[in-house]
Amino acid sequence: MTFGEQPAYLRVASDLREKIANGSLPPHTRLPSQARIREEYGVSDTVALEARKVLMAEGLVEGRSGSGTYVRERPVPRRIARSGYRPAGGASPFRQEHADEGARGTWESTSEQEPASAEVAARLGIEPGERVMRTRYVFRDGGEPMMLSTSWEPLAVTGRSPVMLPEEGPLGGCGVVERMAAIDVVVDNVVEEVGARPGLAEELLTLGGVPGHVVMVIERTYYASGRAVETADVVVPADRYKVAYHLPVR
Repeated sequence: MTFGEQPAYLRVASDLREKIANGSLPPHTRLPSQARIREEYGVSDTVALEARKVLMAEGLVEGRSGSGTYVRERPVPRRIARSGYRPAGGASPFRQEHADEGARGTWESTSEQEPASAEVAARLGIEPGERVMRTRYVFRDGGEPMMLSTSWEPLAVTGRSPVMLPEEGPLGGCGVVERMAAIDVVVDNVVEEVGARPGLAEELLTLGGVPGHVVMVIERTYYASGRAVETADVVVPADRYKVAYHLPVR
């Protein structure tokens, strides 16, 4: 087989990737063995192994203990709607988005006070070490983990108030805008920055991914008259979901 000028392992990986894409190697099919790749492509064992590693890192194949390497079933990405504007009614953003989509959304959360790290402090515009309320969420759709979120709120804003705990009290689960309004803090702006990175081991363990899978990370911060009142990291599996934004035209 004649190839171009790419490194040999990338050329082999590219050809195998194309076979996966066009259905020649359908989901759940065993990937050709290292010996078969070596023979078919005329490459060394090292090249064959590196090509398999590339496909595994891309999430196209997965290893099964004692069985071999198999083509993964590629999920059709589902949409997660994002919008800074919510109708009245007290629903949290996640609950409202899932009502709009007809999905079966549930979540679990834990809250704990902690000193702000340097990064969190910079995002909230406070001094490192100032006390914040950290809340960790696992969001599920029909029981399947779909999204993680960690939020931080400065206790200088919410401390000793009925909304100090985001998921408890009379406004528990109502979302940042409604909760802040209850203590006369008017949220007037929200900024979201979207990036991507390999998922952390603990994230992928919860979300059901495999090492090397990419996640989208949404850094969200709510502001009231220029003051940050909440910041959060939202983590979404990039191979299973896509993020859609609803932006008003003014």
